[in-house]
Amino acid sequence: MKVDLLLGLQWGDEGKGKIVDFLTKDYDIIARFQGGPNAGHTLEFDGIKHVLHTIPSGIFHKNSMNLIGNGVVIDPVIFQKEIEKLEPFNIDFKSSLCISRKAHLILPTHRLLDAASELSKGKSKIGSTLKGIGPTYMDKTGRNGIRIGDIELEDWLVKYRKLANKHESMIKNYNVNLQYNLEELEGDFFDAIENLKKITFIDSENYIFNKLDEGKNILAEGAQGSLLDIDFGTYPYVTSSNTTAAGACTGLGVPPNKIKEVFGIFKAYTTRVGSGPFPTELFDKNAERMSKIGNEVGATTGRARRCGWLDLVALKYAVKINGVTKLMMMKGDVLSGFKSIKVCTEYNYNGTVINHFPFTVDTKNLKPVYTEFEGWKEDISKIKEEKLLPKTFMNYVSFLEDELKVPISIISVGPDRTQTIIR
Repeated sequence: MKVDLLLGLQWGDEGKGKIVDFLTKDYDIIARFQGGPNAGHTLEFDGIKHVLHTIPSGIFHKNSMNLIGNGVVIDPVIFQKEIEKLEPFNIDFKSSLCISRKAHLILPTHRLLDAASELSKGKSKIGSTLKGIGPTYMDKTGRNGIRIGDIELEDWLVKYRKLANKHESMIKNYNVNLQYNLEELEGDFFDAIENLKKITFIDSENYIFNKLDEGKNILAEGAQGSLLDIDFGTYPYVTSSNTTAAGACTGLGVPPNKIKEVFGIFKAYTTRVGSGPFPTELFDKNAERMSKIGNEVGATTGRARRCGWLDLVALKYAVKINGVTKLMMMKGDVLSGFKSIKVCTEYNYNGTVINHFPFTVDTKNLKPVYTEFEGWKEDISKIKEEKLLPKTFMNYVSFLEDELKVPISIISVGPDRTQTIIR
């Protein structure tokens, strides 16, 4: 019996979906614990690429249950589209997917509020995915939200209308030119609600308690990345939930003493989608190459990801905050062919060299200090065993392990399930 956590250690897009899919065979339950459809978990196998937004990444394994926990916010319309895309694969959603009654609903007006808020910020916008995530979490903490369990109650439409009317008043106060047809949006929304009711709703914390008592193993799947955590990320350019290990406890009702392993996933370099500070960001041919070879486009937004060298200061920070016990390095294959590779090992912060993640990482006051490594020419995407990896590549891996003080247990050399090396 155990609960293991799987988390991203950068600004998201680390490849969590692939690793969850790869590890699912060892778990009875895959449980998503935070975030909403702003997440995009990409899985690739049998020549087919799948992008999941709300559904946990274990859904393709018949012997596992997939739980959407109370910490998640759900857009019924996006959820329905996700289900429809999976229909050709003969998945029995009734027996393999369940939703916490305490998970919150994203209303059409939440998305409109999100858009109005971003428009009002002008050049200072935070780079929201405009999925209504932030306004939904604001209603949750403001105790105005509507939860999955509410749609089972007779008076839920009264509650809905009251909240939607409030949202429309707020939109007017932003004083921006936002064009929308709420009646049309609501038609899609209520149709999707009826389809959502076909999924099993559960009291998820009690479900987890019982499964742990039965000796079942649970893998808690995070979304986004640690540097987007509402408390510990690069605020205000963050998401609206706790993406770190603590979020698994509150997002599922898992006691801290039940957590065993904390798997931390990171890329061999760094990317970021949207606005916000990025100390190691590159604007040269190296960035272009990373972007092209790594196919660095947001799975949810379609936006190009900003690219840069690995930031070891930020990575150490994420490892410590999460209590990571095992590391998994993704996209090492993307760096094949680089003559030299750099790693940021310290920051020059207002003229002083520091090795910790400070309150602000604004690049006006902070410059990365790099250590340089010899690159590797070999294409490693077809390699299946660690002993066949180039020496220069393993020198890079060994350096990171020595600095992070945590073993790198998995090396991914491509997007497919089979391109995974266990050490």
